[in-house]
Amino acid sequence: MEKRLQEAQLYKEKGNQCYREGKYRDAVSGYHRALLQLRGLDPSLPSPIPNLGPQGLALTPEQENLLHTTQTDCYNNLADANVRRYLQRTQLELSSYHRKEKQLYLGMFG
Repeated sequence: MEKRLQEAQLYKEKGNQCYREGKYRDAVSGYHRALLQLRGLDPSLPSPIPNLGPQGLALTPEQENLLHTTQTDCYNNLADANVRRYLQRTQLELSSYHRKEKQLYLGMFG
């Protein structure tokens, strides 16, 4: 359990680094991987498949706090990275559209 919490932190940090570099797709991937590491560790959520796997994982208050903080950070960062990724792609498409429009205009009247 401690190992999964640590791995989630590492993936989150990789996502943060990619985000700072403007690599939003890679950032999204890092946040998703972090959340996958945390999946099933939250004792406040019911198990999707009852009576399968370990029951009632015991987390210390520190571990539970780290779990919830990491989840919250990842979900927030994931939303932001997805929006920035969308804006980045939209900007590229608009630039391409304007170049084509200019070429068409110059071809007609140039």
